[in-house]
Amino acid sequence: MNDVQAEDKTLALITHLSGIIAGFIVPLIIWLINKDKADKSWLTEQSKEALNFQITVLLAWIVAVVLSFLLIGFLLYPVILIGNIVFCILAGIKANNGESYRYPVAIRLVS
Repeated sequence: MNDVQAEDKTLALITHLSGIIAGFIVPLIIWLINKDKADKSWLTEQSKEALNFQITVLLAWIVAVVLSFLLIGFLLYPVILIGNIVFCILAGIKANNGESYRYPVAIRLVS
């Protein structure tokens, strides 16, 4: 998508990468601020995508913690951590190039 504004690319990059540290908070804020702005449709879609992925990551952490009581959840910790980092970086790179990114493992709760 070549007609994406530089500001929107930067915000989308920040939105995706913030998931590594801040979870779903930044994508939620960016989505809420821009969801009703017609000229920000690409940014809204990217923030919604990041929000859905971070909610999925949160749910995965909850499942891993519960499964830790059975001593198998600990095996999921590095998988969730590394997966979150890798997918957020891939999404950030695509967003910085003005391309849409769709996370391959996200539950689409916000539509």
